[in-house]
Amino acid sequence: MLYGRSAEMGALDEVIARARDGSGGAVVVRGEAGTGKTALLDAAAARGGGMRVLRTTGVESESDLAFAALHQVLWPVLGSLGALPEPQRHAVGAALGLEPGGAGDRFLVGAGVLSLLAEAAVPDGLICVIDDFQWIDRASADALLFAARRLGTERIAMLFAVRGDAPVKGVPRTVDVGALPESAADELLRERHGELPDRVRRELVALTGANPLALHEIVARLTPAQLAGDEPLPDPLPGGARLFGDRVAALSPEAGLVALIAAVEADLPLVLGAAERLAGGQAALAELEESGLAEVSGATVRFRHPLVRSAILEAASPADVRRVHAVLAELACDDRRAWHLAGATLGQDEQVAAALVAAAERARERGGYGAAATALSRAAELTPDPRVRAARLKDAAVAAWLGGRPGQAQSLLAEARERAGDDARLAMEIARLRGRFELNSGDAAEAVRILSAGDGLDMLADAVEAASYVGDTKAIAELGRRAAAHPEGFLRDTVAGIGLTLDGDPEGPGLLRRALSRALSRAGELEDAAEHLWAAAAASYLGENDLANELAERAGRVARVSGMSGQLPVVLEFTATAERLAGRLARSQALSEEGLELAREAGYTNTVAAHLANLAAVAALRGEEELCARQAREALAIAIPHRVGMRAGVASYALALLDLCLGRYAAAHDRFKAVVAAGPGAGHPTVVWRTAPDRVEAAVGAGDEEGARAALAAYERWSANAATAESQALLARCRGLVEGSDDAFAEALRLHTNPFEAARTALLLGERLRRTQRPGEARAHLRAALETFEQAGARPWARRAQDELRAAGESGQAPAADVLDVLTPQELRIAGLVADGLSSKEIAARLFLSPRTVEYHLYKMYPKLGISSRTDLARLVVLRKAPVSGGGML
Repeated sequence: MLYGRSAEMGALDEVIARARDGSGGAVVVRGEAGTGKTALLDAAAARGGGMRVLRTTGVESESDLAFAALHQVLWPVLGSLGALPEPQRHAVGAALGLEPGGAGDRFLVGAGVLSLLAEAAVPDGLICVIDDFQWIDRASADALLFAARRLGTERIAMLFAVRGDAPVKGVPRTVDVGALPESAADELLRERHGELPDRVRRELVALTGANPLALHEIVARLTPAQLAGDEPLPDPLPGGARLFGDRVAALSPEAGLVALIAAVEADLPLVLGAAERLAGGQAALAELEESGLAEVSGATVRFRHPLVRSAILEAASPADVRRVHAVLAELACDDRRAWHLAGATLGQDEQVAAALVAAAERARERGGYGAAATALSRAAELTPDPRVRAARLKDAAVAAWLGGRPGQAQSLLAEARERAGDDARLAMEIARLRGRFELNSGDAAEAVRILSAGDGLDMLADAVEAASYVGDTKAIAELGRRAAAHPEGFLRDTVAGIGLTLDGDPEGPGLLRRALSRALSRAGELEDAAEHLWAAAAASYLGENDLANELAERAGRVARVSGMSGQLPVVLEFTATAERLAGRLARSQALSEEGLELAREAGYTNTVAAHLANLAAVAALRGEEELCARQAREALAIAIPHRVGMRAGVASYALALLDLCLGRYAAAHDRFKAVVAAGPGAGHPTVVWRTAPDRVEAAVGAGDEEGARAALAAYERWSANAATAESQALLARCRGLVEGSDDAFAEALRLHTNPFEAARTALLLGERLRRTQRPGEARAHLRAALETFEQAGARPWARRAQDELRAAGESGQAPAADVLDVLTPQELRIAGLVADGLSSKEIAARLFLSPRTVEYHLYKMYPKLGISSRTDLARLVVLRKAPVSGGGML
């Protein structure tokens, strides 16, 4: 029976009821030991009204075993694995040791867990109970939390119980379980121990802090005279902080030894095996069960409360603990054997360290990077050779980073650096990792400094990438010259070409052109998203913005289908930008929202800034002032102190673009001048170049003819080596603005391959024609611009085009917005993939969803659009020229 927990039960009942109705969610039940969290979970699960219940409980002795908890919670539903998309099925199967090979990226494992839970929720819903979450192994915790953050359309309630302040990342809803109200504490005492004198009752409640477990356990040990108030209560109360110390001490030596075995190993066969050797076998285990301190549950020995285990371990001598570990190591195999060997070892031992390294490798192959980091860190402690120890710390740092724990990775790498000694090769590997870590979540300028110390081409390329993020042109040029000393090849030509081009060396563009040609000639063979991004960089520095965008889209496609989804948060920075520049605002928003979520989960702080900056630019194009300002501020709050000039530049550009879209030319002009003047770490030359057409338009609108001409001249220099039609179209538009030339505008319209930019040119030309008393010529251009802006959702420009049309004598209404505008970004992405012919399973694999979630979204889309089938949806997407998937990426 629960006492005084009606509010807490009501909160859990609400989560479960919403899940039963199809609006899944997660909640954290948080409280100190003994407050009744487990009892709350049990009561909530029992009130599920026919919903299926899956559960797992964290076991401290198994917290270093990758996917131990996940195996327990999913075991009853593994028969449904076949219903999952193939990449998810393989990832979950490999993680649980059911399939050979590696599990791949942790995002895939999490998506597979979500899909499997969704299958288990049919037909009546599912309650997934995770107790003692603070001891769930890291790999399982990552997968379960990935699923918990994506339950919006699933009939799943996930209930996490956690002690104290242990973090449960990304589950904002919390039910705090504290001390019982005094009335409930009175009721508990009365029901279990009869009427007590008021003085005794008040004193017990005060001394136990109204903790239910403490009240029950301590009162049970008091004498009748103490309970009656005839004798004072003992000081301190029996059991103290541990509560169970007396009962542990009362066990026979044999049962006490079995208790110690169970405290370091929960697996029943191993406990029995060790008990046979050390403590009289099953008879001692039976005594332990009869004491009420532990029970056998399936193939696991579980203690009544975590504090029982604490009491046992506190009472045991270190020698006894090592002796138990040694016996268990003889009985166990693989990962358990390695950890027991480590527990039995006093001092350093290379053989034991090597066993832990092997366990780490097995965990890593299954996607358990957190467990791998822990095993490698412990292996390093056991390693006698200082250099080998440093190498293992370095590998532990990599595993922690891949597991989404950048803080732990930084600490491990710092220790590795201290221990590397005079091993130059190892020191350089550590330095490269330090630089990469800084670039992803720290100070980008510090990353440049660290990475510039290396001479290898890969490290020089990393240094150029970091300097490009900072916007440090001088550093890029110097690094490019160093890269030029390396043998010819795609990466060398790209890195050297970027540096030489920025340094004004005429050889630079030739190297970039050669690298780009090489990449385009074997585009279908490139399997690494990074290669596509380097090719995009080559195109960008040649001034071919449109080709750079296309290559960025390919990078996103490769990152999704290659299984290396860990690259996605970073790759999506560039693909989302490409979609925005193409005027596909809904798709750009969807990509950045996805990238933002993944970046936060992975701990890639600077990538978070990138997606916020792009979202601010999208909001600017839509005229959403408050949203644009907020997202730009959030991006700048990260980018400026981290000296990520590229992302700071985009965030500042978003604010300038907002003013331009809303016709505030003077304010826009001032902001653009600030973007140009911003130095490394706060601005970026590529942002300056890419925004030149906007700067020219703002300067002309503000009446700054000289400023417009200067911006045009700079843009001409930047685009001197550009050969694509779109790059020439943008130049022609800028000349039309500055020179007031109808012919230049016409040339731009003839050359445009980007419909959105063509619409901007048509609007500018229409405005010029209307204001020079040629309304008939203006109307056709303004109509075309209006239609494109309406379809893109660029509302400020659409209003501007509509106003110009009215001024040109056309009184008709604006064309209806695209019918697909009613779709959410998630629905829009699914619609694009349907148009590409992908099945629900294939879509789920691409978007880290469950197939049932995809079907749910389709079910919601059909009535919105007035259609009834996937065929209708695909036809509608194609006919409306909607932002479909760009070659299957989305």
